[in-house]
Amino acid sequence: MSVHFDERSGLVPCQTSWGSWSQTMEEVFIEVNVPPGTSAKEVKCHLGTRDVELNVKGTEIIKGRLFGATVSDEATWTLEDKCLIRIVLMKTNREAGNCWSSLLEGEYCANAWVQDQMQRKLTLERFQRENPGFDFSGAEISGNFAGGGPDFSSLQK
Repeated sequence: MSVHFDERSGLVPCQTSWGSWSQTMEEVFIEVNVPPGTSAKEVKCHLGTRDVELNVKGTEIIKGRLFGATVSDEATWTLEDKCLIRIVLMKTNREAGNCWSSLLEGEYCANAWVQDQMQRKLTLERFQRENPGFDFSGAEISGNFAGGGPDFSSLQK
C-alpha cells in the first residue's frame, strides 16, 4: 500500500558524503554511489538486525549500529549499472511515530528541516493507510505531526 503513496508523493532524502538515505513507515532506503565499473564481487555487505556494514573495493563506506531495529531476513542490496548500490531495510516498528533521525546511531543525521519533512511524509502515509479512499500524496500538513501526528483513535465513527 505504501509503495503507491511513495510513488505519488516522493521520498525525502537525507544527503550524505556517499549518497543518501530515506524512509517510509515500513522501510529505510540507502543509495550509495560507487566508482563506475564496480562489480558485485567487489562489494561486501552485511545487513543485520541492528547493524550494517558496506565495503566496496576494500574501502569501508558504512559501518555501525542502525538507528532502529530491522528485519534482517528481509533486507536486500543490489548493484545497479555498476555505479549505484541500493539497500532496502525493513523496519520492525512500522508506526508513523518511528521516524529515524539518523541512519546510524550518531551518524548520518538528518538536519532539522529534513527531519521535519520526513516526519510530515510519514504522518501523511499514516493518514493514507487509515483513509484508503482519499489521496494524501499531494497534501500539506501543519501543526501536530511529531510522533506520527494526532491520534484520532478515540473519536467515534
